[in-house]
Amino acid sequence: MSRPGGLVVLISGRGSNLAALAGAAQAGALPEPVTAAISDQPGAAGLARAAEFGIDRVCVDRRRHPNRAAFEASLEAAIEGYNPRYIVLAGFMRVLSAGFVERRPGRMVNIHPSLLPRHRGLDTHRKALAAGDREHGASVHFVTPALDGGPVISQVRIEVNENDSAEDLARRLLPLEHRLLVGTMALLLTETVEVRDETIHINDQALESPMVLDRDLADPMPGHAGTRADRQR
Repeated sequence: MSRPGGLVVLISGRGSNLAALAGAAQAGALPEPVTAAISDQPGAAGLARAAEFGIDRVCVDRRRHPNRAAFEASLEAAIEGYNPRYIVLAGFMRVLSAGFVERRPGRMVNIHPSLLPRHRGLDTHRKALAAGDREHGASVHFVTPALDGGPVISQVRIEVNENDSAEDLARRLLPLEHRLLVGTMALLLTETVEVRDETIHINDQALESPMVLDRDLADPMPGHAGTRADRQR
């Protein structure tokens, strides 16, 4: 098999982070392309977005498989047919088995809308408000068998205002999620990033805490907040 290359993005919904990555790749801000979008939902809006960028689209419908093992076998075949360098989970709403994840150490990355390790799972904006958090944000982490529990590479933070609703937080955070994911994938594609004993090393230097967007992590498209990916959120 040829050397791994490009990104395969797994989605379940609208695909705004997929569009951010695809737009960045086409603009030359990422050194490798998005080669395919794979969804577990045949009606996912993100598949139409992938078509706009000329990206291959694959649907692996969970409902057409008798069990989780059969679904994951089909998903595995779809992914490995592209031999990607990284697999990006961007709003993919399926929890993958430990075996599936462990066969791809250091190759799977997820973006999660909270400041991990706080608020794993769903409804993170409401959880942040219920907890009285003064800060909220998003994290990009390597995927491990623990739900939203892998080593965190990078984060972006926003203040929680007194009158914020969950919808307010989601609206303010989404364009920053796009910038965070693009910047993190640019880092992963251009530097040597490894996980050793649950610690991330970048060019052989241990990462003591997650990189913060615009402080430690550069956005390769600093003016892209108004691009199609964000206008269509």
